[in-house]
Amino acid sequence: MPDTFRRRMRKLALLAIAAAGLAGNLPAQPRRTIAPPSVAEDGRITFRVLAPDARALQLNAPWAGGQTALARGEDGIWTLTVGPVAPGIYSYTFQLDGVRVLDPHNTAVKTWSGGNASLVEVPSPEPRPYDLSDVPHGAVHAHYYDSESGGTNRRLLVYTPPGYEKNADRAYATLYLLHGSGDDESTWSEVGRANLILDNLIAAGKAEPMLVVMPNGHPVPWSRNRRGLRSGNTEAFRADLLDAAVPLVESLYRAKRGREHRAVAGLSMGGGQALHCGAGNLDRFAWVGAFSAAARGPDEDEAIGTLLADPQRANARLSLLWIAIGRDDFLLQRNQQLKNRLDAAGINHTYLLTDGGHSWPVWRDYLARFTPLLFRD
Repeated sequence: MPDTFRRRMRKLALLAIAAAGLAGNLPAQPRRTIAPPSVAEDGRITFRVLAPDARALQLNAPWAGGQTALARGEDGIWTLTVGPVAPGIYSYTFQLDGVRVLDPHNTAVKTWSGGNASLVEVPSPEPRPYDLSDVPHGAVHAHYYDSESGGTNRRLLVYTPPGYEKNADRAYATLYLLHGSGDDESTWSEVGRANLILDNLIAAGKAEPMLVVMPNGHPVPWSRNRRGLRSGNTEAFRADLLDAAVPLVESLYRAKRGREHRAVAGLSMGGGQALHCGAGNLDRFAWVGAFSAAARGPDEDEAIGTLLADPQRANARLSLLWIAIGRDDFLLQRNQQLKNRLDAAGINHTYLLTDGGHSWPVWRDYLARFTPLLFRD
């Protein structure tokens, strides 16, 4: 072993010993553990943040009144209690001295294309369709694939119902479930709990066992500079869904072929995409669902214009056109205008107006209402 190497190792060892001795002479620093947000039985949520050097700290949560200041304690812990809040899952961030940050004490995070957010869940005293229950569970699988329309490698998730692996001779209908503009392919399972909703409905005999495919809705990369859906993303997604995602799923899984065995539904941006893909491809989909949809008029969306132009064909081909929107949703007017056009054209559809706004508690409920209607004879 070279002398220079020995000397270097000896020096490092001496430095380590000295550092250990110095550390032993320092007073022990108490470890401060801050709990994640706590939820009381009445639905009140208490936030706590350890930030002794912060000058200002606010909660960013539209569902809790917008931006609200936390109070600083003498121990450097900032606190705020909001509510009561209705059962459901909610996203939030903090504004720390003017900088948007996640909750450092909360590991529950929602991945947004435009910026991440922390999550807090208010449980319901009554069983909900999205609860983790003692029922048979399906599985969620991830697949990567090349996409010509996206010009890149993309990912989709596939839910298989309980018993899929054992019932090797059975084929299943497929729901293509689309996310919103700030989301990705993981959000419907991680936040919306689509897999748990299907598990519970299937166990109760309320929904047919089905495959649920959750693709990424952004073949055109998301950015804050995008305006509406005029970036070409909707049409690129349609091509990706029809030319790549559907063939991939039907080559890997025991998926029934044919339009009567395919449904497409989504929320917000995904609701607009579902309307576009469904209305424009009645030879591929017979079931269409739009949850708080970013719907566009016939002059903006050729697929909607085609649907309205031939009501007789639409009624003959559509097994279900299901549209739902909350009274407090900022997209209410667009959806009402779509309903009026469908009514005027005589196109059969279901229009559901509910309480709530543009939020996950609403979309979970819509999925639980929509899926029992699918693939029924």
